Amino acid sequence: MRARRISPLDRDSYQRAARLILSHHLVTAQYPDRAALPLLRRWATELREDLLELFGYRLEVTETTARLFTVADRLDPGGGARTVTDRPFDRRRYAYLALALAALGRAGGQITLSELAEQVASEAGRVPGVELATERATDRDAFVDAVAWLAARGAIALADGDAGGWVSDPDRGEALYDIDRPVVAALFRPPRALQHLRSVRGLLATGDRSGGDRNADTTEVARRVRRALVQRPVVYAEDLDDDARLQLALPRTTAGIELLTGLVAERRAEGVALVDSSGRMSDLRFPGVGTVPQVALLLAGEICARVSDPESVPVRLPRPAEAELEAGLDAAIPAAGVFASLAGDTGAGPADTTPAQQPAPAHPLVEDSWLAETAAKLVDEFGRTFAAQWQADTAGLLEAAVTVLQQQRLVARVPGGVLALPALARFRGVVVTVRERDPRLAPAGEDSNEAEMS
Repeated sequence: MRARRISPLDRDSYQRAARLILSHHLVTAQYPDRAALPLLRRWATELREDLLELFGYRLEVTETTARLFTVADRLDPGGGARTVTDRPFDRRRYAYLALALAALGRAGGQITLSELAEQVASEAGRVPGVELATERATDRDAFVDAVAWLAARGAIALADGDAGGWVSDPDRGEALYDIDRPVVAALFRPPRALQHLRSVRGLLATGDRSGGDRNADTTEVARRVRRALVQRPVVYAEDLDDDARLQLALPRTTAGIELLTGLVAERRAEGVALVDSSGRMSDLRFPGVGTVPQVALLLAGEICARVSDPESVPVRLPRPAEAELEAGLDAAIPAAGVFASLAGDTGAGPADTTPAQQPAPAHPLVEDSWLAETAAKLVDEFGRTFAAQWQADTAGLLEAAVTVLQQQRLVARVPGGVLALPALARFRGVVVTVRERDPRLAPAGEDSNEAEMS
């Protein structure tokens, strides 16, 4: 690894660059900030070699962009694009984003928002189930969410006008954008043309490429485990096959990641998690500030107390299979657009790596009814410290908190409740202190109480 040859004085800078590209995958002159691209350009050579050696990732750095081409081994239900208000993209927004990218790739140096909408609407009409009707406010909102996602990454830059005015009244409002063609080209370069796929598994890593070379096969298994460690909050041994479990148990598998990123591997019998004390590599920091993260932490502590109660004998169930996500995505592929002569096989990678020779481990079930009662109790006890929007929406608050725990792989949703996964025990024994603030110092309209949790 090139990281071993970097002096201790420069190592912090190198690790910041590694965390940056592993977090964002695309870095431009303005995204995520103006200091990011110069930092990556400084360490481009070293990062290119280390990322390839550890993960099999390919890094391309130009004068205006840095793009990390990652490898996906499994589908991630928690990943994906999000709006500026942190809402996940739905299918319509993804469709508009893909069609907008195609239109920008054919455009010149500038384009107006209405022209871009017209081109997207024209192309959308040729895809079954996709439509952009600019007279509908919901379609305009979804389209501008896709445009804002592109603008945030520097693919387009507002030169004149206001997108909000167009959303309010497309006949009167307008916006003009400059197009950054290198960023547009770097944004979307899938490993295979989507028209040649019959299944989303064609975008996942292919099977054994070693040609029977045991050493090469071991290297690829180690890369697969390292990819999981940086892509997931926690890697459970039960999710892996025998070879991958062995690699997960070896200290050398995580040693390279720790040296590259500055993260620390936390090992338990059930698996490994990389702890990011800086909070600069995680897309969702937990524990975090705000009502939802704090309620999620409280709920985690309550669930731990429930499943560890000697008087309670919870039902234990295996985690649900991940095939449902794949099936749902495959069902959305427009079969009429697939080029049958080029599709060939599904392009599927290895089948689910959960060991087939052993029964799937069972985890404690926490019922929906108990979760609802506990959420109501938390609102009654600490609701005065919560944001106003959640104080009267206990069901919505519970759903948001459980979503946070699921994204962190601390629980798994199942019909009737959630399964408590092993990493949840890390947050048992939560202590809550309600700090009273001087009401004379609180801004008008705000509560003078706030909760601190540890």
